[in-house]
Amino acid sequence: MPAFRCFSLSIGNKVQTNFFINLAGILIFTTIGFAQSIVNTVHNLSVSGPGTIKASNETEICIFCHTPHNSSPRIPLWNRPDPNSGFTYTLYQSSTAQALPEQPDGSTILCLSCHDGTIALGHVLSRENPIEFGAGLTTMPFGNSNLTTDLSDDHPVSFLYNSSLAATDGELVDPVVLTGPVKLTGEKLQCTSCHNPHDNTNQDFLVVTNQFSELCLYCHQKTFWAQSSHKISASAWNSSGVNPWFHTSFLTVAENACENCHNPHSAGGQARTMNYVLEENNCIYCHNGNVAVTNIEADILKTYSHNVYSYNLIHDPEENGVVQTQHVECEDCHNPHAVKNAPSAAPAANGFLEGIKGVDTNGNVTEQLQFAYELCYRCHTDSPEKPGSTTPRLIEQDNVRLEFDLSNPSFHPVEAAGTNNNVPSLISPYDESSIIYCTDCHASNSSVATGPHGSIYPHILKYNYETADFTPETPLAYELCYQCHDRNTIINSTGSFGENVHKKHIVDAQTPCNACHDPHGISGLQGNASNNTHLINFDISIVFFVGGRLEFIDNGSFSGTCYLRCHNRGHNPRTY
Repeated sequence: MPAFRCFSLSIGNKVQTNFFINLAGILIFTTIGFAQSIVNTVHNLSVSGPGTIKASNETEICIFCHTPHNSSPRIPLWNRPDPNSGFTYTLYQSSTAQALPEQPDGSTILCLSCHDGTIALGHVLSRENPIEFGAGLTTMPFGNSNLTTDLSDDHPVSFLYNSSLAATDGELVDPVVLTGPVKLTGEKLQCTSCHNPHDNTNQDFLVVTNQFSELCLYCHQKTFWAQSSHKISASAWNSSGVNPWFHTSFLTVAENACENCHNPHSAGGQARTMNYVLEENNCIYCHNGNVAVTNIEADILKTYSHNVYSYNLIHDPEENGVVQTQHVECEDCHNPHAVKNAPSAAPAANGFLEGIKGVDTNGNVTEQLQFAYELCYRCHTDSPEKPGSTTPRLIEQDNVRLEFDLSNPSFHPVEAAGTNNNVPSLISPYDESSIIYCTDCHASNSSVATGPHGSIYPHILKYNYETADFTPETPLAYELCYQCHDRNTIINSTGSFGENVHKKHIVDAQTPCNACHDPHGISGLQGNASNNTHLINFDISIVFFVGGRLEFIDNGSFSGTCYLRCHNRGHNPRTY
């Protein structure tokens, strides 16, 4: 009679397990093709296992999952009951998901027989009584290994992954080419597509390392990712504040790659398995000076900001290009899969705006903006909840797309060069052909961050711009204007400005620039080339009607006539 009986069983992608039953009926095994023996992993739940979760006395190793006799109908010789009798799992949902997760099946339901925490770890079909575990444990203790029956915060599993899904999604690899370590079972993605329960060489029993997101990239091929800063940056955490990579052992942005923001299991933010449910924290914990050099958090906390902390779970990647409900999140302006430090010249969008939706000059939504102003137009043009103006104007207009339109009588040159071909106050390198960004005026008041994250000045202005009447003129009072327009030319020139109208108003009468000039522009649908050149659109809290008229008339180069009352002085008319 032979000393033992041998059974050979293929498990997973690449291994063969040989089970031996000796005369005493004890199950032993050897493995062929493993990079690491299961004996040395935490999936060895026997008394000899290296982990903290293990049996009190049981010496057999494979018995916790497999048995050569009286097994479940499920392969491979499964030794545990199904966990899904009497309840259903809460499944992953996301507005960006094209796949339709189903109730767990295949190898996934086998894994969940331990990892959902509903069945005792020692409950096996081949024993009448459950195997006892140390420390009084029965089911999987609460923690990262216990996924619970709520799978909404885990990468979706048990869904059909075929060529049709890949084509519909547009950023998934066609499964026909999945010939490497990531494999499907019956055209479905299951736990064993990413995890090999017998081999922990790559941590977390992954079939391949996820350093540089190698595992993720077998299936996910995000547009723009190849050049993204989040793919190539060698920046490391300086050990201050919150650890942005709490669930990995990797040390740089590039090494963490997808996991800079995503946690495939027990994610804080369920949709898209984000690390944190507070959307901004997925960005801020790196962009606070502790990983990325620029401290964006410091700007957002300033008095005037695009305050991402005021909103949560309103933004959606699938939302309309024209924002319907007022909100602002980092990802409204930056695509984390695409963003890169690539400078550009106005009006072209730079690399920080790569892969972002926009609204063009005609109000049409574009899935990939070309010009930087198209980003601002998402919220500040046709949005039903767009921010309003704080200056009461003779001509009211809050739609900045209309204010910057090239058919207007005047506008600051954001979309293209301005209409005035003779502006002697411009400071080099600016001239009449120059184009500027919105962020040349609206940006951080610090010299570090370039975007409109936050400022100490109202309207997130980069420099001070006083709008109150009776403001004494100083270099600081109109610092914003003086970045492009020479102060000396404005207030002291007696050449092209004739009697120097600007000095009389802003120095002598202490009238702010804003009293006469509307900084963005005047819509051609409301204004005209006779009354609204040179950005003339009066602040009606300072400038009033006289004799039933309130208007400026352009009389040609450096000449005009005003009908108005200001500072109790009537111009009816006054010609310069």
